[in-house]
Amino acid sequence: MNAMLGLILLSLVLGGAGLVVFLWSLRSGQYDDLQGAAHRILHDDP
Repeated sequence: MNAMLGLILLSLVLGGAGLVVFLWSLRSGQYDDLQGAAHRILHDDP
């Protein structure tokens, strides 16, 4: 039973850490220009 409680707490901590990282990436602008990179890869650089 103690192992199950530890695993539940560990999953909550890891889920919370993932949520914090996702929110940080939203605030830092990682998802602002989704189409730009897709179009840039098709053009050759001079």
